[in-house]
Amino acid sequence: MMPKITISTPKEAAMGLTGSWRTFRPVVNREACNRCGICAMYCPDAVIDQDTMEIDLVYCKGCGICSNECPKKCIEMVREEH
Repeated sequence: MMPKITISTPKEAAMGLTGSWRTFRPVVNREACNRCGICAMYCPDAVIDQDTMEIDLVYCKGCGICSNECPKKCIEMVREEH
């Protein structure tokens, strides 16, 4: 397992809670996930907990980098329903 190195920590931005303007949100298929941590490593907002694979949707901007970088393709970007 890769060591946890936090480059940034999610926090409320000047524009408020950044997850509020997301169009797509990531959904993890936990059965397919092997918890390699690549999604967490590439997440620009550090909102993915590698141990639990929980994504903090309060701060997730829905960029889709996690989904794109997942080698097992077990993160699907799903349209938000407001």
